[in-house]
Amino acid sequence: MKKAMALLLGLVWAVGLTACGGRVRGVQITECASEIYTEEEIRQAIDVVLQDFKRDFEGCTLLEIGYAGDDRQDGWQEFAQRHGADQVIVLLSEFYVDDSGRSQGLNPHSTYTGWNWILVRNKGGQWRHVDHGY
Repeated sequence: MKKAMALLLGLVWAVGLTACGGRVRGVQITECASEIYTEEEIRQAIDVVLQDFKRDFEGCTLLEIGYAGDDRQDGWQEFAQRHGADQVIVLLSEFYVDDSGRSQGLNPHSTYTGWNWILVRNKGGQWRHVDHGY
């Protein structure tokens, strides 16, 4: 019985770490499939954005975030070069701005969709958030 329970818990834990979609820190993860990046690399980039969003977007609630897709990566390569990096990844998000969001130049009581997050890194290194917006 203990072995079966341990196996089941191990399977649930493994699926939770590798499953695309789901929620992380209350935020819906919408996409993480890629032929360029592993799911873990995409999740690492998402984690960077989650931390930065929490710190820098006071009065905002991140609703969804996901990988923009392999076809959207080439157009952003200049960001990697500009920041002395080898790779760039673009994430898309949706977030809500409450009344206090106006201090950041955002429209209060608005939902922003299709908001880009641009991160760079040297292959195998840590992602760095270098820009965001439309």
